[in-house]
Amino acid sequence: MSGTYTEPTLTVPVNDDDWTIGPADARVTFLEYGDFECPHCGHMEPILRELRRMAGDGMRFAWRQFPLTSSHPYAEIAAEASEAAGAQGAFWPMHDTLLANQQALAPEDLVAYAGQLGLDARAVATALAEHTYEPNVREDFMSGVRSGVSGTPTFFINGARYDGDYELDALARAVQRAARAAR
Repeated sequence: MSGTYTEPTLTVPVNDDDWTIGPADARVTFLEYGDFECPHCGHMEPILRELRRMAGDGMRFAWRQFPLTSSHPYAEIAAEASEAAGAQGAFWPMHDTLLANQQALAPEDLVAYAGQLGLDARAVATALAEHTYEPNVREDFMSGVRSGVSGTPTFFINGARYDGDYELDALARAVQRAARAAR
């Protein structure tokens, strides 16, 4: 299947509340609804990293939480840990750490990662115990449900769901088409 778009279905546009990398005024906004325990999300991470490198300042990348708790028992707490890290200015380092360590996402692992990243691990542990960031995760999840997301990873390019191949070349072509259309 070549990179194709369906009708734009992203019900909540990427905004300042989202975790993003890249310029806010980029021609292309690429959004991933992801689950830190999902092996497919883990597999996609190096591909998406290369896509971001290739696109440079022409693309803003965003992440929204979509923990699939029925099949991934640590997905919700891992999402909360990334939010707690984000509150300390380290969402992306925690994001990368979680995806690189998908087989070790128990609460004690998450607190250890916070410490390894130089964060206040005690604050992260408290946030996890009190589920401080559960509303943030739930808000992302519900925005995904309203946008028709049912699995991870699910991608949107400039608000349109991407339903093409998940290989780098196909994604790059879809980003290039979106950039041309946004001119």
